[in-house]
Amino acid sequence: LFIALTMLDGGATADIFEQRELSAPYLCYVTQELTGRGEGMRYWTGYRYTPRAMAVLVRARELSETVQPDERALLVAILEEGDNSPADIYYGQDAGALGALARAGRLSPLPEDALNLVEPRFRSPEGLWVGTSGRARVVIYNTASLTESDLPDDIFGFCDARWQGRLGWAPTNGSFQAFITAMRVLEGEARTREWLTCMQANEPLVFPGNAPIVQAVAAGEIEAGFVNHYYLFGFLKDNPAYPARNYHFRAGDTGAMINVAGVGIVNTSDNKEAAQAFVRFLLRQSSQQYFNTQTNEYPLAAPNVELNPLLVPLSQLQTPQIDLTNLENLDGTLQLLQELGIL
Repeated sequence: LFIALTMLDGGATADIFEQRELSAPYLCYVTQELTGRGEGMRYWTGYRYTPRAMAVLVRARELSETVQPDERALLVAILEEGDNSPADIYYGQDAGALGALARAGRLSPLPEDALNLVEPRFRSPEGLWVGTSGRARVVIYNTASLTESDLPDDIFGFCDARWQGRLGWAPTNGSFQAFITAMRVLEGEARTREWLTCMQANEPLVFPGNAPIVQAVAAGEIEAGFVNHYYLFGFLKDNPAYPARNYHFRAGDTGAMINVAGVGIVNTSDNKEAAQAFVRFLLRQSSQQYFNTQTNEYPLAAPNVELNPLLVPLSQLQTPQIDLTNLENLDGTLQLLQELGIL
């Protein structure tokens, strides 16, 4: 079974990558450069500290000076390979990529029993992909300098000049770009441009990713930042008194969106039965429990999983209504960020 894996933030695979300053998409990309595309090749991602994982990581590091990373490499590969793609499964960190594959006609319908395990808002309306775990956008804030009552009801509240120099963001990060794509879908291009422009005026500090934002907030370098919810939990595991907490916007606008990691079956698959078994595996109780306890993401298919007490239940969050398939237009987001000089 060929599985196209993109970055799974917070998982075991991501852990060994991040310790060596390598992203999962980057590793997949350099592996493609070694093996080529097609020809029945398979790409493998292992678990922490196994000999195979270390061997691949060493080779990726050797290539780091000559091969440029491309986080969309696997998506582009499947689209370019078309009817010749050897992939059976696309399992990725962002619903936008799944939406792009669905719109390109590259995904096959999933079995109803698997789809029905997940709320309609976290799966393809056409039944072409399904969310496996949820990722909430939040504001991480320093508990020594702020309380939730100090924070605005919605994302546009941070346009107030009083936040100048107090915030952090990571414009090159995929989750941030998905958030901006969602804002374009929900609020429109003009309103999104307005938010980005006012944020620029407030001079947020720029970080390479979500984890450094959490660290900067806790250290008091900034007071708040825009991240996915689960980044905080690794720090809390080591230090329950860690001086930062997540805040979910009360108004339920784009700043409170829930994205998903999700899976779809590539329509060229010759292993449909095995592919469907893999989808069901990701949605079964034990897998959902793993996502909850090990990656601190929201389980989407197992209502009986006991949540981490610091996770606000999805039913209690105010979130925007959005078809996650529409997050596929990343190019428009990148163009906007580049036009404004943010990228």
